[in-house]
Amino acid sequence: MLTQFQGAFSDNALRWLVVFPVLASAALDDVAKDRFVSHASLLFAVPFLVLSTFGGWMADRFSKRSVMVGVKLGEILIMVFATVALALGSQPLQLAAICLMGVHSTLFAPAKYGVMPEILPAEKLSAGNGLLELLTFIGIILGTFAGGWLAETMMGREAWAGVMLTGLAAAGWWVSLGIARVPAADSTKRPSFNVPGEIWRQMKQMKTDRDLWRANWGNTGFFYVATLAQLNLALYAQQVFHMLPTRQAWLQAALSLGIGLGSMTAGRLSRGRIEYGLIPIGAVMMAAAGGWLGWPGVGENGFSAALGLLGFGGGLFIVPIVSVLQHRPSSDNKGAVQGAASWLSWVGIAAAAVTQSALSAGAGLNYGQVFWFCGAAAGMAGLFVSWTRPRAVPDMLARWRGKPLPAEPD
Repeated sequence: MLTQFQGAFSDNALRWLVVFPVLASAALDDVAKDRFVSHASLLFAVPFLVLSTFGGWMADRFSKRSVMVGVKLGEILIMVFATVALALGSQPLQLAAICLMGVHSTLFAPAKYGVMPEILPAEKLSAGNGLLELLTFIGIILGTFAGGWLAETMMGREAWAGVMLTGLAAAGWWVSLGIARVPAADSTKRPSFNVPGEIWRQMKQMKTDRDLWRANWGNTGFFYVATLAQLNLALYAQQVFHMLPTRQAWLQAALSLGIGLGSMTAGRLSRGRIEYGLIPIGAVMMAAAGGWLGWPGVGENGFSAALGLLGFGGGLFIVPIVSVLQHRPSSDNKGAVQGAASWLSWVGIAAAAVTQSALSAGAGLNYGQVFWFCGAAAGMAGLFVSWTRPRAVPDMLARWRGKPLPAEPD
């Protein structure tokens, strides 16, 4: 969890260190800023689309601990490259560094999520995921603040910001040495470099398990909505509220803290089980928050509160889904399933980057109306869960009241 915290912090510190100065630049028009934000997100997403299945194979073929330690060692080299890019002031090289951090996260994610059911008993999986997501989003909050602060205070001295991030990467590698040692799940597993074929094979296998199949698409939808909201938030804060990077970071913090607290709450409310009833409740909160965010004339305080609500609903939504993706696959295929789920989640992230440009520049929607689109997408997800699992919320409420219910099939 500490290793994941550091990675989330450094990912966001680097991204916003690169993005914030562009958003604040008076030399670029709004279209150019929209394009740069979309390109940065797409470049971070591309490695997930190309390498997720390879990351899943690594997580099954080798000890997940060894994979994570090796990836953290690679992060040190990436941050050295980022330091050079910052020192040269080269935007293409800085975007390349963001892309390389995407490679880092691509290879790290299947091992990170796959190791959780190996070191936690099933009844503690939801609580463990809640805590992991809380620390992840605290890392995102602090990393966003750090990126804004570094962008303002290190102007003209960006290389020193890179040196700091390199030091943090070294600390993350050192912390990763304390991860529990686990054996390889399948030391004979052969890699597949046919990414579409491997994704198709995993999807066919997941489709035989109704809950695993739906969790996979729920995970993709979550990252689509969350990314679209975050991209739109950066543009809204700059264009509507005219905020400097450090003030924009407060809004990013409200969203991320909401997700973290929602995730932690979901873990506690699950009470040792995977609680499907939290998913539609979280979706309703996200839909309501999207409507609030796009309301004409909303002030900064109300906007921040709406972001917190959006994040809190997102946390309730995602924790049961992540737990299903970890719990239901067979022990020798957990990494491959995580790789396929990661690939599809980054399809959602890449689609969000394209959607942002299409809605604002193509369809002519203002930034508030894009938030309405986010809320509508979340509401549709909630309706789908309620339709396909109508007893989820009533049964959850009955359990909370202590009413005995028949056991559900695994």
